This record gives sequence, C-alpha cells and structure tokens, in this order.
Amino acid sequence: MSDSQVEGAASTSGLGSRKRRWTELLAGRVKRQMYRPGTEQKLQESAVHLLRRHLNLNDLLLEIEGAPRKTLCLNQLIDPEACTNLSSSLIGSALRDQASRLGVPVAVLSSRLVASSITQICVSDGEPSQRVLLSAEQRKKLSSLLEVAQYLLAHSMFSRFSLCQELWEVQGSLLLEVVWQLHIQNVVSFQELLESHADTQATVAWLFRNLCLLCEEMEASPYNDIASAMLSDLVQMFVLRGFQKNSDLRRNVEPEQMGQLAFVVLQRMLIFALEALAAGMQDGSPQHKVVKCWFGVFCGHTYDRMISTDSPKRFFSHTLTQVLTHKPVLRVSDAVQMQKEWSFAKTHPLLTGLYRRLFTMLSPEELVGHLQEVLETHEVNWQHVLSCVSTLVICLPEAQQLVKDWVARLLARAFENCDLDSMVTAFLVVRQAALEGPSVFPSYADWFQASFGSSRGSHCCSKKTLVFLFKFLSDLVPFEAPRYMQAHILHPPLVPSKYRSLLTDYVTLAKTRLADLKVSLENMGLYEDLSSARDVTEPHSQAHQDVEKAIAVFEHTGRIPSAVMEASIFRRPYYTAHFLPALLTPRVLPKTPDPRAALIESLRRADKIPPSLYSAYCQACSTAEEKKPESAAPGMKVEAVRAEGPLGPLAAALRELRAAMTDPTQYDVVAARVAVVSERLGAALGRAEEDGSSGGSQIQLSVLTPGLEQQEREVADLLLTCFCQNLVVASSFASPDRQGPWASRLVTAMCGRRLLPVVLTRLCQLLRHQGPSLSASHVLGLAALVVHLAESGSVLPEVRVGLPAPAEGLSVAEFFSSLLTFRTSETSLFCLKFCTAVISYSLCKYSSLSRDTLCSCLSPALVKKFQFIILRLFPEARDPLCPEDTADPPWRPLCRPSADWQQAALCLWKQRTFQELLKEKEFHLTYRDWLRLELEIQPEVDCLSDTERWDFQQWAIHEYFLPKPSAAGGCDGDLQVACAVLVDVLIDFRQRRWLLAWSRARGHPAVAVLLRGTSFSEFSADGSRRWQAGGMRPPAFRDSGSCLRTNGSSSVCPRLLSSAAPRPAGQPPLTAPSSSTWSTLSW
Repeated sequence: MSDSQVEGAASTSGLGSRKRRWTELLAGRVKRQMYRPGTEQKLQESAVHLLRRHLNLNDLLLEIEGAPRKTLCLNQLIDPEACTNLSSSLIGSALRDQASRLGVPVAVLSSRLVASSITQICVSDGEPSQRVLLSAEQRKKLSSLLEVAQYLLAHSMFSRFSLCQELWEVQGSLLLEVVWQLHIQNVVSFQELLESHADTQATVAWLFRNLCLLCEEMEASPYNDIASAMLSDLVQMFVLRGFQKNSDLRRNVEPEQMGQLAFVVLQRMLIFALEALAAGMQDGSPQHKVVKCWFGVFCGHTYDRMISTDSPKRFFSHTLTQVLTHKPVLRVSDAVQMQKEWSFAKTHPLLTGLYRRLFTMLSPEELVGHLQEVLETHEVNWQHVLSCVSTLVICLPEAQQLVKDWVARLLARAFENCDLDSMVTAFLVVRQAALEGPSVFPSYADWFQASFGSSRGSHCCSKKTLVFLFKFLSDLVPFEAPRYMQAHILHPPLVPSKYRSLLTDYVTLAKTRLADLKVSLENMGLYEDLSSARDVTEPHSQAHQDVEKAIAVFEHTGRIPSAVMEASIFRRPYYTAHFLPALLTPRVLPKTPDPRAALIESLRRADKIPPSLYSAYCQACSTAEEKKPESAAPGMKVEAVRAEGPLGPLAAALRELRAAMTDPTQYDVVAARVAVVSERLGAALGRAEEDGSSGGSQIQLSVLTPGLEQQEREVADLLLTCFCQNLVVASSFASPDRQGPWASRLVTAMCGRRLLPVVLTRLCQLLRHQGPSLSASHVLGLAALVVHLAESGSVLPEVRVGLPAPAEGLSVAEFFSSLLTFRTSETSLFCLKFCTAVISYSLCKYSSLSRDTLCSCLSPALVKKFQFIILRLFPEARDPLCPEDTADPPWRPLCRPSADWQQAALCLWKQRTFQELLKEKEFHLTYRDWLRLELEIQPEVDCLSDTERWDFQQWAIHEYFLPKPSAAGGCDGDLQVACAVLVDVLIDFRQRRWLLAWSRARGHPAVAVLLRGTSFSEFSADGSRRWQAGGMRPPAFRDSGSCLRTNGSSSVCPRLLSSAAPRPAGQPPLTAPSSSTWSTLSW
C-alpha cells in the first residue's frame, strides 16, 4: 500500500480521536514493548512468513511504478507471446526493487514467483494427478519461464533451495517432466530436489508413482522421445548414485542419502514388476505396460554415457540376484515336479527378455559364477533360477560348456562331501538344460548314462557314495516324472556286484511308483526315446510309431528288426497287446506286396503272430476289399486320415523369427525366437520324443521312393519355405557372413530325433525328384540349408539308403551329394545351379574362417560334381585361368530376380579362393571320378550333341587326365593305366546296374542286404585286376559271350584311348576289344 492510502484509512478509523499515521501507531507499540534479545530477529521472520503466505504477486507487480512496469504480471511472465517485448533484465530489476521495499531477499522472492508460475502451468491443462508429461502449450510456457529463471540464477537473484521447498509444498500438482526440464536446463538438479525433502519415504513414494505413470504413458504418448529421454536420465542418475563404490558412497552425508534413495526406488520398481509377472497380468493392461517399459531400461544403450564406471555392472548383478531370490517360497520337491513348465518357450517373454538384457553386461563365465554364488549363499526362487538356466543355454552358446563343467564340479563336490544341496542343484540344472533340446544340451538320459554308467563316475568311489546316490534317487521318486525313472531303470548306474542290492531296491521302488502312475515298462515303445521329460506317450500311440520304424528297418535290411524279435520274447505284453494290433490294422491289400505286407509275412513264418490273430487280420482285409469304393487306388488305407496338426502357432513363430533376424546383432533375440520355433515344432509333430538327441543311431531313407505322412510333409514344407524366404530377405541387405546366426540356429532346431529324418526325406523328394522344377529362391535357400546341415555333420547320424547309393552309411553332406544326378539335360543344369549356390554360399559365409572350417562344410563329392559339369558344359572353362581372374563369389548376383546362372558358375570357377580350394587333395577330380560321372549320363537325353560329347571326352582324356600327375588325379601319361582304370569303372558300373535290375525284378524289399560286407568298388577292383593279369573274369560276368553287351549306345567310347602313348618296357600290349563290342554298350 502507498502512504496516502494508509493515511486515509487511519483518518476514518476511530470516533473523536486524533488521527495518527500508521507509522506512529507502530512506533508507539514498539515503545511499549520491552526489549528482549532476539525479538527483532523473530519479528522479521514472522513478517517474512506472513508475506510469503498472503502476498499476491500479481498485485505486487502491478504496483511497480513506470509505464512498462504497470503491464508486468504473472501471466505475462510465463506467456511467451505476451512477454516478447519484456527482457529478463527488466523482470529482474522489478523483482529487485520490490524485494528491497519489502525487506525480503530477492532470491527468495524470485523462487516463490517461479514456483507459483510452475504450479499454474501444471494445472492449466487439467488435473495432473494421472499424467507426467506436459502438453505442447504447457511446454512453451515452461520454456519461457525457465529462461527467466536462468537469468535470475546467473545474476545471483535465485535460490535453488527455496524453489525446492516451494515445489515440495505443491508436489501433488507437480508434473515429472517439469522436474526433468529444471534438471536439464540446470535450474535445479534431480539430486538437489530429492535431497531437499526431509521425508525420504514420501520422496520414494512420489518417485515410484511418477515412474509408473511415465512407463504407462510412454507407449501411447505422442512425445515418446521426450518420455524416453526422461526415463533414461532418471535411471542413469539412480544407477550412478545407488551403485557407487563404498568408498565413494561414504565420502559425505549427501551422496549417502541420495544413494539410499536411488537404491530403494530401483528396488521398488523391480519388485513391482516381478510381482506383476507372478500375478499373471494381462497383455495390454496398465501393469503390463509398466513392466514392459521398465524392463526396457536394461538395454545397453541406456548406459552408453556411463561406460567408464562400474555402476551399471553392479546394478545388473544386483538385479539378477534380486530376480533369482525374489519370494523363495518354492521347495525343491515343487521344482522337481514343475520345472518342465519353466522352459524357455513357456516362460513369460518379458522375464526372458529381462534375462537377455542382464546377460549383456556380464560375460558367460561371470554369469555361471554368479548363479553358483547365489545358489550357495541365498534361498532362491527355483522358477526364476531354472528359467534363467534355460535362457542362458539358449541365448549364449558359450555358456553351454560352462554349465556342463559347473554340473561336473557340483557332482564331484556332492560325492566328496555327501553334499545334498550340490546334488539337488546338479540334477535340477541338468534336467532344465536338457528340456531345451539336443541342439543346446545333451538329453537327460545321455547325461545320466555318461555320468553314472561307467566306472569313472564319482559314485563308484565307495559304498558311502553309492548309498548317497541311491538315497537321493529314492527321495526323488515320489515327485519326479515317469520319464526320469524309466531312464534310471533302463540306463542304471554301474554298481559293483557286492552292492547290487542297492540298485535292486531302487529299481523295485521306481517300478512300484510307475505302477501307481499306471505307467509300465512293459508298455514302453520299442524305439521310445528316454531323453525327453515330457509326459509319457500312450502305448497305442507309441505302437504306431514303432510299427513305422520297424517297417523302415525291415525295408532296408530285409530282416525282422532285432527290437521286434526281442519284444516278442521279453516284452510279450506290449508286443501282443499293442504292437501286433497296430501292425495288423485292416486295410486294402496291394496287389504287389509292400514292405508292410512283407514284414507281416516274415513274422508269420517265424511264428511271431498267433494264428487266430492273423486269420482275423486276413478276414478284415477281405472285408475292406469288398467295401472298397470304385475310385480307390490299390493299397489305399481305409483308416481315417489323421487330423492336421497345429501349424498355426508354428507359422506365427516362424514369422516372428523373420522379424527378429532383420538385426543380425541381436543374437539373443534370434535365439529366443528359434527356441519358440523348436517348442512349436514338438506340438506340430505331435511326438513326445522330439526333444531327443538326433545322434547315436542311423537314419534310414529310401532314395527311390521317399515318402512322408501328410502332416510331416506340411511341417517340412513350412520349415523349408520359411528358411528360403528368410534367406532371400536376409541376403537383400547383408552378405551371408553378416546375417548373424539365424540360419545355423534354425537348422539346429531341425536336427531333432524326429524332425531330422522328415527334413532329409523332404529334401530327397525335392532335390532328386523335383530339382529342375524348383525356383531360383528355392535353390538358394535349400543350398544354404545343405551347407548348415553339413556344418553340423559331426553330431548328426549317418544316413543309410538303398541302391543306387552305397550300402555303407553316408554323412549328411555325402547324402546330399548323392541326390544330384546327371542323367538328363534338365538334371545336369539343376546340378550346376545347386552346386554353384552351395559353393558360393560357403565361400561367402566362411570367408573369414580357416581353410579347415571351409572344407568341413563342403562335400568333396559335390565339389567334384561342380568341376565335372562346368568343364563339360563350358568350353571356356577348359582354358587355363588368367592371373587377373580373381572375381568375388557370385552370391549377391544369384539373389537378383534376373540371375544368370551360367555366368555365375563361370565367375565362381575363376574365383581365386575356389581355385586354391581345388588344390586340396580331397577336392581333386580324378580320372576315376570323371569316368563314373560320365557314365551316369544317358546319351539320348544329354544336353550335348554327339559331336560336342566326342570333343569333350577327347579333351578330357588326352589333354586333361592322361598327362595329369597321379597325385592330382591323373594318369602320369600312362595309357595302360588309363585303360585299366576305365575297365575297372566299367565293371563296377555294370555290376551295380545288374544288381539293381535283379532286385527290381524280384521285388525284394531290401536291396542293400546283398551289399553287406564289401563295397562294389572293392569287389570290382579285385575282379578287374585278376582279369587284367590273365585270370578269370569276375563271377558276375562269366556267363554269356560278352560281359558288357546290351542294347543301346555308349556314353564313354574307349576308342578315345587309342592314342599312341609309350608302353612301359617288358609289358605286353593291352588288347582292346573290337569296335563292334564297344558300339553296343549301354549305360
């Protein structure tokens, strides 16, 4: 108020009294008060408090004299449009003048003004209780206000502490973004604001509520970049302050207070997220949004600016510990019963995502060590521990061996000290890792047999260790799944004879438990896998699988499988009650007995089928024949076709994998997607043994008539189509060596015990029988798939096929090479395309690796076939290479829609790395190899004319192989050696053709039984050597006049060998057959 206003007010107060000024009234009161020490100070504080409570800043600014100052008010201070003509210096001058008149520090007055303005901004757009972000208009007003605050701060006219006090008084209206803006504009830092509040619990509650609102609001906010920056800055500050080293933390009081506050806030957010996961929140709910956003702060880029400190690493380690020890209410018995539900694919994606992010800050060695330390020093949540183990072996291949070593140490410690905790941990960890399939960890049955099935096991040390083992296994019996007890019984620990009673007692107990569960060892399938911890397959379902397996074995060997013979004697209940009914399913019998009918007849002759059961089967088949519709084809079964499997979830998982592979650096994401695909594969195939290892047995296939069930073919087609599409997409933005691990991981998932034969059979159908009709994208995709399968060849079983392949087992790489033929011009061109794609992909994929690694991924037979076909089709490839022919592998050109395969093949042939690869002995195309390949071609459908074929054969023999050194596959210029090799190959080839024709004429189901014991090449080589030495002809060709005479024409004409090459001294001349004999050859 002005003095004139005060005087007017005083003159009207009081009746008949003398009018006195306001100052006189105050002066009189002061005189009447007794002076006491400190009274003046208290009076001043009371006055300031009164002003702060009741001062109207708008009216205060209006009272400032001068024309410009009369228009200055609070609304103008925070309005960027209204205060464009007002400078910060003018506002500061006005505040200084008024503070001088009031006797109040200008910093206090300025802080009060800014705090009041902030409150007005926060409430100007509605109630701020359910949001943390400003609107665009609010953000403009705040920006104008902060410019004024920065000026006042720079001129010592602003109190940070006073502002903090004022803001805490209105914390209910304070938006989190305002606090962040104050921090980044260097007005008031986070730490100053948080430490200025005396009530730490209230501060934590305010921060927790606002962080949850921020996480919930972030996904749908139009200002996502601002929200992300806010959350990142807050988390960085909390991690830096909450996880400092102890020496830094205790330097003074303030950092310790801030450190405790930051630690508590981070802890509370993590606990909230874990409890929300445990409660089973719904996708899209507010809780789900909060948890998803909060787990996202563990991404590595959030801590890029903190790389020089150890705080993030300590924070991640502490978080992992908190996750593993959160609410440890589950007992070991619960874990034994429930752990199959905690596999990677069944764990909540948010939790596995958190694990993967935590793994980025720690090495595999540190992670395994941390797991071991937590298990030894804390009560743990077994669900979180075991799901963490699954994620570890899935996402970090380096950790797989570390987990095996850790389990070995646990077993050694357990038997050394009879430590039950170590034993429990070892078994739970092994079973959990085995749940993820053989691609990442050995099956439980294999591990148990390897650990306890030999005298090297730690359990064999003494009676004490044996008692400890069987006591532990016996304690598990009431809780574990039948599959584990079956593994223990069928693969028992090695026990000395004098302690045999320990094993007998356990087996009796386990069998009793299996009987209680209505699971009988007698009803186990003949080929049932014990490596999976899934539920036991029903006997009738397993019996159908055993029948198919037995038929495949019988078709290949021509003998009743030994497993069937043993079951007919030692497992009679299962054999008679389940296997025989599945084998003798009534059907329309084919006119020509098929392998199923041949197996039934063999069992009948061996008295392994009861006569009454066989008679009933024949009668039922006759009835089915009578009821057969007119359109039914011979051999068609009348049983209902099995319903289509759940391919929808598998297709969805494959689509998610394609989306994840766009970032090759995200290895953990790709591994996670592949783990889900692997889980969905088991459901799609409907087989319990899918988790079993694919090693340890041979795969038996029929190359000439490969067959699959409808559902198997659909699953295989879905997988192969996805792989081909993924490869084309990946190759569009990166070369094979930069595409990440998606291909190898997906191929590993295909190598399960049940799935691998399906994939190989489908590839046999495509490559051998449908190759020329495949599109370019299919050729590229299948070529890459073959490369990755060959890469895993060391852990895959051999493949056994019938004629025309060798009788002995083939590696996977050799099997694929055997599928490529040159019989017709179409198959020859397809072979050229496929070989070009395989070799080009290998050279690009493994360009940075050693030569040995590259050689292990390429089949020598395939490389030889590529040399053969390119030399045969392209005369320019026969010329010596120029030094400048150093082109890159033609993978990228092959991925274009208008790819020129012939040009790509020539480019690959001239590539320097490929030519250096051909110098390896295993990749030499020898004269014998060339003859065998040339004999495969049928002249009437050859892509070369008779003249072109003659010219090529002339060049190949006289100019390429005859003068070539024997070390490189040639003949050293010796014509007699060339003739001897030619005769040897002809005999070998003819014998194969004769046996194949004989087997087809007899309709024998097992051609390969004739080949057991020795290979054709060995047999024919011995025969040809005796023939050349003047002895008798081989027995197979001793009959009619000419051993090699049939109807047809010749693909390889021996007259090409009639050049005048010098003959070694002392050797008789080689008598060549007459021209009439050679002209009637047919290959």
